[in-house]
Amino acid sequence: MNDNYIDKITHGDCHKFLGELDNESIDLFLSDIPYGICLDEWDVLHSNTNSALLGQSPAQIGKSGFKRRGKPINGWSQADRNIGNEYREWCKTWGALVYPKMKKGASLFVFSGRRTMHQAINAFESLGFLLKDMLAWKKQSAHHRAQRISIVFERRGLNTEAQKWEGWRLGNLAPIFEPIAWFVKPYKIGGTITDNILENEQGAINLDECSINGSSPTNLLEFDFRANEKRIHEAQKPLSLIEFLIKLTTKENQIVLDPFIGSGTTAVAAKRLYRHFIGFEIDELFYKAATARLNEEMKGLQYQTESKPLRLTLFEKQETYHAIKSLKRMRIKPRTA
Repeated sequence: MNDNYIDKITHGDCHKFLGELDNESIDLFLSDIPYGICLDEWDVLHSNTNSALLGQSPAQIGKSGFKRRGKPINGWSQADRNIGNEYREWCKTWGALVYPKMKKGASLFVFSGRRTMHQAINAFESLGFLLKDMLAWKKQSAHHRAQRISIVFERRGLNTEAQKWEGWRLGNLAPIFEPIAWFVKPYKIGGTITDNILENEQGAINLDECSINGSSPTNLLEFDFRANEKRIHEAQKPLSLIEFLIKLTTKENQIVLDPFIGSGTTAVAAKRLYRHFIGFEIDELFYKAATARLNEEMKGLQYQTESKPLRLTLFEKQETYHAIKSLKRMRIKPRTA
């Protein structure tokens, strides 16, 4: 029953609760799920047997980025080659529970890692969801580490090799974007999307509400954190980004589901935009922090509505206007069940 979970964050494993939700009752799935890239203990989703994982080298102590030891792409053992497969199967375990709860034609926005997103897509497609599009959230900055290979050679006393490889580095390009898979639950074969909108109120997108300086948005999304926006999770996404996705695909009083709610951003965004939400969080510390953040929001705490200065291609004017409008309405209009 949705009534047991509506408009609150529930502490516990979502696998225990998703089956209790009403079938075909969810209007939007929106979740920044664990990426399976070993960011922290909650993100280790494979059968790890190496005690060095998530430890620290002397060079990592005190760092704001790359502060824990991860695994190289090549892995530390043959078993590590199965990490992707284990992540895909993990996505299936809860994705199968989500499927019957979504309304026909409803959207699902799934955040994942650049190297693991394809596994999430494979999992969701195997469950019956359809991939509608791939979005990219472009960050304003990115932690980047690319070690000079010449320095590595010099430490080994290989000076000739160090000169040969001068200017070359070990690592990747700066990870400036994160992918978002946009799925939909299929509607009746033989019907039309217009018929589904009439029957289930699902399938349309609100471009007018999400326009960028009068133009339709693209699938490249550029949002930053607002000044003084509370940060309680290292993988947290900007409130304005989550608000945009909610406004794009839902109407007031519809229900947004986030089974990995983390910092509570989805809950806060839903409340600000006059939507209902259902959220689960397995980590007790994040659950408490997210609940406190939500309670502060409900008591009238307001973030500054203007984002940090961004280029004119961003959502600054529209987003600011709609955020102010939503706050005013929340003060004067009671929420209905």
